[in-house]
Order: sequence, then C-alpha cells, then structure tokens
Amino acid sequence: MPIRMDASVNVLGGSLQSCSRDPMTGFFRNGACDTCAEDRGSHTVCAVMTAEFLAFSKYLGNDLSTPRPEYGFAGLKPGDHWCLCAGRFLQAHEDGAAPRVNLAATHARALDIVPLDVLREHALDIEG
Repeated sequence: MPIRMDASVNVLGGSLQSCSRDPMTGFFRNGACDTCAEDRGSHTVCAVMTAEFLAFSKYLGNDLSTPRPEYGFAGLKPGDHWCLCAGRFLQAHEDGAAPRVNLAATHARALDIVPLDVLREHALDIEG
C-alpha cells in the first residue's frame, strides 16, 4: 500500500515552503518537512541548527553532527536547515536549547505537538 503524504500546508496556513535541499532533509528526503501517518517522529519543524542544539540532541542520543556515509548523511553543522521531530523541538524548547524555526517551512502537523506560540517564539527574524 503506497504511503499517502499529508497536504503540504505550513503552520501559518499557507503552502509549505522548502526547508533544505543541501543537506537534503525531510521524512521523504524531498527538501520539505512533509509528513504522513508513517512518520512516527513527526519530522515537521524546519529548524536552523546551532552548536547548542546539536550538542543537546547528541547528549539525548540522536547524534546529528557525525557523518554517517553508509546512510548518505554528511552530518549537520550550525547554520544547516533540517526537519526536526516536533517532540524533540518541544523538549529543546523546554530545556532552553531550541533552535530558530522557519515557520513557512514548518508543517501544520507540528501543531499537534508544539503550540504555535512556542514556534513563533523561536521564529526567524524575517518572519516577524
């Protein structure tokens, strides 16, 4: 049975924008934080990586900075945009380590886990 992608809508109600194609991100590895029922981690928050967040994630057991060539993963560095799991983003927010968020590239399904006011608190300056 084919995987059915949810509608590509962002948290602001508009069309979901691309998060990153270099590095290629997203549950579907299409550059966007698209999601579906099979995306158990809800990889829906488009975030800009910081050294602090990468260290936080590694400490919690998800090392996003170490290259894993066997998976075609070069490792993330500060400044890279990446589709984060909504629950991990909320955890980082609660622990004071949340990165900036691109609201236009954050999928509406993130709102199932992260309140919009929390996402807005970490929004990139260009989004007001």
